[in-house]
Amino acid sequence: MSSDATPKLIMAVPKGRILKEVMPLFKACGILPEADFEDEDSRKLLFSTNHPELDIIRVRAFDVATFVAYGGAQLGVVGSDAIEEFNYTELYSPLDLGIGKCRLSVAVPKADLETDAPDKWSHIRVATKYPSLTARHFAKRGVQAECIKLNGAMEIAPALGLVRRIVDLVSSGATLKANGLVEVETILEVSSRLIVNRSAFKTRPGEVERWVESFRNAVHSKG
Repeated sequence: MSSDATPKLIMAVPKGRILKEVMPLFKACGILPEADFEDEDSRKLLFSTNHPELDIIRVRAFDVATFVAYGGAQLGVVGSDAIEEFNYTELYSPLDLGIGKCRLSVAVPKADLETDAPDKWSHIRVATKYPSLTARHFAKRGVQAECIKLNGAMEIAPALGLVRRIVDLVSSGATLKANGLVEVETILEVSSRLIVNRSAFKTRPGEVERWVESFRNAVHSKG
């Protein structure tokens, strides 16, 4: 139980699709957030749960990693794409939750396939939400990547002449196809992970480990 001397544990979760996918795991862990937690129109950010010692914040996916890394939250649910992009040393990722599965891929216009083979690239310009991860990936291949950061509408960038390649999350591939693009390389297979602030893991091990184990049991019972 929390007290004035013991602050609550805060868990950060992303809005959108992952929020819906994590709810069965919350239920399996015995976590019941406030009634309006799943209401996407709600402007609330902080929600209580049926556990007096645990609150949940609902933020943008990339912000989950930042809140946990800098101690604003002690636990979080975030995609492995965000973990790899920010590469925070204060993040510990003990558990793959098996949700939010997709892939981070390189895509090019279909018309360029015959004349723009990826194994011939040496210097490229790429539009992406993941400039750090993208640059590191291509550097390992000996390719210099000039990354233009976009937070959305990546698929239209080649048609407008901004770039000829993009790096973005892909699930079904329908959006790429609709915009005349095709995948040519997968950078990362993505799934959502339970993350923990390393300092919290050291200073509040009993509380944190209990929730990690609870989520581990929920994942195992699900799959």
